[in-house]
Amino acid sequence: NDMDMDDSEFDNLMFGNNVKVLLQDMDIIKWREDLEHDMKILDMILVEAKKITPDRDGKLIELRSMVRQKINHPINKDNRKIIIFTAFADTAKYLYENLSGKLRENHIYTALVTGSGDNKSTLPIFKEMKKEIKISDLNTVLTLFSPVSKECSKIFPEFHGEIDVLIATDCISEGQNLQDCDYLINYDIHWNPVRITQRFGRIDRIGSKNDAVQLVNFWPMKDLDEYINLQQRVKGRMVLLNVSATGDEDVIETDENSEMKELEYRKKQLEKLKNEVVDLEDISGGISITNLTFNDYKMDLMNFMKDNRELLEKAPSGMYAVAKIEDSIKDEAQPGVIFALRQLKGVEQSKEQNPLFPYYLVYVADSGKVKLNFINAKKVLDYYKKLCKGHRVVSKSLVSEFNKETKDGTDMKHYSDLLEIAIENIIGKKQEMGVKSLFSRGGTTMQKSFFSGIEDFELITFLVLK
Repeated sequence: NDMDMDDSEFDNLMFGNNVKVLLQDMDIIKWREDLEHDMKILDMILVEAKKITPDRDGKLIELRSMVRQKINHPINKDNRKIIIFTAFADTAKYLYENLSGKLRENHIYTALVTGSGDNKSTLPIFKEMKKEIKISDLNTVLTLFSPVSKECSKIFPEFHGEIDVLIATDCISEGQNLQDCDYLINYDIHWNPVRITQRFGRIDRIGSKNDAVQLVNFWPMKDLDEYINLQQRVKGRMVLLNVSATGDEDVIETDENSEMKELEYRKKQLEKLKNEVVDLEDISGGISITNLTFNDYKMDLMNFMKDNRELLEKAPSGMYAVAKIEDSIKDEAQPGVIFALRQLKGVEQSKEQNPLFPYYLVYVADSGKVKLNFINAKKVLDYYKKLCKGHRVVSKSLVSEFNKETKDGTDMKHYSDLLEIAIENIIGKKQEMGVKSLFSRGGTTMQKSFFSGIEDFELITFLVLK
């Protein structure tokens, strides 16, 4: 039938969000029985969970012991600072409630930071201070926790207290300089090893005053196979997402002999991380590690396309924007350009080589250095999201600066040079000619005659970072 499932007229006849089902097609009696069965299981889980009080929580008791040991026997002289990461806000609040009180009795001050903004601290605020401090402000908490790297003396010159223990979710796992701290605990392990390494990157940074830093991981169980046995569950979720988005059969995985190999690879990476220190560069790229994390961007795009599909379809290739580098990533990002290119013809790459094929993302700094290439697509998209999401209007001052620099777009030599570097990085060959054609009016494809063994590319967009 030709019924439009998105028509609001049928809302009362359907159930579900991504996958909509007509109520008349559902077995209501069996559905009710399944719901009642689930309710019994949840009630049983709740009863069992209530038996685990803080005094009987072995993991919490072990954490208390670690915190006490570190404070009494610091790794670096007089450094009592600890970061405790957890993936869940509820867990963070639980830890704060059961750690902060006892620590305060010993003049060790704790802070809680979550993405919901429910931040707090046991650090006392002195009334005689002229400048009021809101301890719930994220930047204030982090400044008081890492006063040297965050230059607290300049921001709060009258304040002399410090936060010693920071309990946080992944809302601070990127873009923060917290290298005053020398001890980081992962109270739970994120399924993506990149996230674990990003957490450790908060303290393992250039400019650290510490001679040594330590990472402690709480593993969920001794057998990682049991923990990472997500293959069928995750594949089912991805197929469901794919069907609901495209209406087609599963196109995510067609080779039954290599079903979801990236999960097996992720398990190996976690095992490696359990036994040795892994550099972020060793695991930050490639579809095997980051494939599932692209779902975040797919969902953002799907939500945007609900009201803007026609706008995107009509958008011409070669569009660009100018974005200001935010303070949160100014230590990592540099002025330059992020190019989005599409390969029109030529040798196809596997998803392991390029998760976005036939598209390529390359971030080139103004200096000509390739900061991130297509292998690091996830990181490039992270930059895109931080720089662009929520900004619907381009800064006039940035555009004015760009127009002055390029003589209103007539002199694009600098950006042609950067694009040449980007394409050289993709194909591994220096192109002597042809790059300028991508910036010419109506010419966003590089002509075949200018290539040596590689077919045409199309410039989809470029984002200028200032």
